[in-house]
Amino acid sequence: MKIAIILDPLDEIKTYKDTTYAMMAEAAERGHELHILMQDGVMWKHGLVIGESCRLELTGEKERWYHIDLPREDALAEFDAVLMRKDPPFDMEYVTATWLLELAGRQGARVFNDPRALRDHSEKLAIAEFPQFTAPTLVTRMEKQIHDFIDAHADVVVKPLDGMGGAQVFRVTDTDPNRYVIVETITWHGTRSIMAQRYIPEIREGDKRILLIGGVPVPYSLARIPKEGETRGNLAAGGRGVALPLSARDMEIARALGPQLAQRGLLLVGLDVIGDYLTEVNVTSPTCFQEIREQTGFNVAALFIDALEKACAA
Repeated sequence: MKIAIILDPLDEIKTYKDTTYAMMAEAAERGHELHILMQDGVMWKHGLVIGESCRLELTGEKERWYHIDLPREDALAEFDAVLMRKDPPFDMEYVTATWLLELAGRQGARVFNDPRALRDHSEKLAIAEFPQFTAPTLVTRMEKQIHDFIDAHADVVVKPLDGMGGAQVFRVTDTDPNRYVIVETITWHGTRSIMAQRYIPEIREGDKRILLIGGVPVPYSLARIPKEGETRGNLAAGGRGVALPLSARDMEIARALGPQLAQRGLLLVGLDVIGDYLTEVNVTSPTCFQEIREQTGFNVAALFIDALEKACAA
């Protein structure tokens, strides 16, 4: 297959842990042709959605691990598959990219994850669709509502709806002398909606990333365990990743959500589960392929490319 991948700059990729790199390496090993482009390289031109892309070859070397040809312009519909692997922020440029990719889909491009599903699926708010699996949660920008929630539950985590990597995530208790300034700051004085969730003590055992590929759960999660003195388990915030077999509750959540999300065109999804509770449904650029393989031997990238090949052959 001829695969185009929309991603962040190559020099920012850490090949020893990057999930997109694992995808590329598996695809290249199978003989698939790789092309890369940046989000700003997706454009509408001459009545077509065009990508300014470069042919990519993996060298196998540690330092200079890639070689790219000069950029060229091709209609995205000319590729067998287009993978949207651009990391957040989920801003207007990202939204514009999904509009263009949706137009490309109408012209025959196969885009994964589906651009409309990416645009319509809020990674934080998505849990509201599955309240049977969630801890008590509030979404609002009204400061009084947030303080009432803190008073009701005593120990709460507050976070922005568009964050990633644990950025601007705060744990707040009802006796915290800084609670008012934290709420003011995170809501921009009541002008930005945020999410508040009852604190889940099982975070000490890890914030588990459960991967769904084509609606099917990978048999291992990666539990992101917070470093000492931290509440956030995110790897970007210093968390330690430990691969674990899925628990019965993990499987219950994954099997309930998997078919619905796959039906919407979400080929790859990362569920975040703390204890018995679903906390996020990640669809933009889920990670943890390499950590799971290193610790268990399970080749997640191979499962993903299997699913991609099957989807493109359908």
